Amino acid sequence: MKVNRILMLVMSLLLLVPSFAMAADHDDEGYEGDEEADVATPAGDLRADLDYLLSEHAYLAVVAMQKGVDESEDFEEAVEALDGNTEDLTEAITDVYGEEAGQTFNDMWNDHIDFFVDYVTATAEDDEESRQEALDNLEQYRDDFSEFLSEATEGDLPAGDLADGLQAHVDDLIGAFDNYVEEDFEAAYQDIRDAYAHMFHLSEDLAGTITEQFPEDFDNTTVNTPAVDLRSELNHAFSEHAALAILTMQKGIDGEEDFDEAAWALDENTADLTAAVEDVYGEEAGAEFQEMWDEHIDFFVDYVNATAEDDQQGQEEALNSLENYRDDFSAFLSEATEGNMPQEELADGLQAHVDQLITAFDSYVEGDFDTAYDNVREGIHHMYMPAEGLAAAVVTQFPEDFDGEAMPDEMPETGMGGATSGDSGATMIWITLGAFFTLAAGFILFRNRLGHRQ
Repeated sequence: MKVNRILMLVMSLLLLVPSFAMAADHDDEGYEGDEEADVATPAGDLRADLDYLLSEHAYLAVVAMQKGVDESEDFEEAVEALDGNTEDLTEAITDVYGEEAGQTFNDMWNDHIDFFVDYVTATAEDDEESRQEALDNLEQYRDDFSEFLSEATEGDLPAGDLADGLQAHVDDLIGAFDNYVEEDFEAAYQDIRDAYAHMFHLSEDLAGTITEQFPEDFDNTTVNTPAVDLRSELNHAFSEHAALAILTMQKGIDGEEDFDEAAWALDENTADLTAAVEDVYGEEAGAEFQEMWDEHIDFFVDYVNATAEDDQQGQEEALNSLENYRDDFSAFLSEATEGNMPQEELADGLQAHVDQLITAFDSYVEGDFDTAYDNVREGIHHMYMPAEGLAAAVVTQFPEDFDGEAMPDEMPETGMGGATSGDSGATMIWITLGAFFTLAAGFILFRNRLGHRQ
């Protein structure tokens, strides 16, 4: 394979910026902003797009592997969702570099996925020889892929480091799958969380290499400013929340053995977020946060329980309650931010989040798996919007904490105890966190209720 072709494949990832803009069409041409205080720099947008595509690949691979070994009805649709992730990358490459480069990338990427499928199939057939063959193929792929990426980037991505990173990816997915098959579900879901988190490290490294190799294409901005680091951290937390919530809903309605551990993984995500709120704004704010989301949580729990009981009236009541909450909450946030977060836009954003998760759940229950997985992808993708918005709000509120070369070890102290009018911005931010994380806690309660009901 020619080095130029390899370089085209690597550089094709640049196209993810215009092809997969997360929150809006950022006009990066002639960027003249303050890089240190901007979460949406050209380099930051590239990193966010890679955050999305690489982490989605890992999540959908895990789901497809579980569905495959379980011979689930939605296995084909789960694989189609994974294929859709691959097609997004391939289309971006083909649009700019032509059919040949696009086909080369597609072949390579699908080979790597096929080796995982081979491993799943061999496991289902208890074929140890074929399992080892699949692992050997993945090891060879690791070596070959790391070598040509290193050559394409002129050594900026050392082959040894690349091989280690690819091996960690393989180990996470194989470990999650093996533990799932062996019914060590807690270890399986820890591996799933590790696999998801690992992809955000890869996206930072790859985005960093691309922007350093071609700085003029990114207006000489960098991927690891404190503001962009914060955006990526929130990309991770928000999107993992949606991904685990969707999976937990499926496990719950199906009565799967690993439901408790799926809910545990979601609990861990929620615990991480709750601890972050308390670290920034104090115990009092944490207590208010917990109290505030309870009513909203109940509406989601009511909907899931009503669905399980085939109670259409109960479903409608839950949806009406969610709609009223959306209107009231968006009006409150708009007033709290003095119109800087317009009520109509807030309401639309909250409704989109509700619609995507409810539709993914309803379609799954009804056996319309194509629609279900379309909304799974959309629901996860949507969470990158509040991640960017919240990151921008925090940076605007505390600009002095984002003027260095790395994300601060501790977020700014705000003195939430005994808040004054000057604390309204801080109040808005932790409330906004609550708005988007209420669903996670809802599934904690749903798990407990379902456990009692079963």
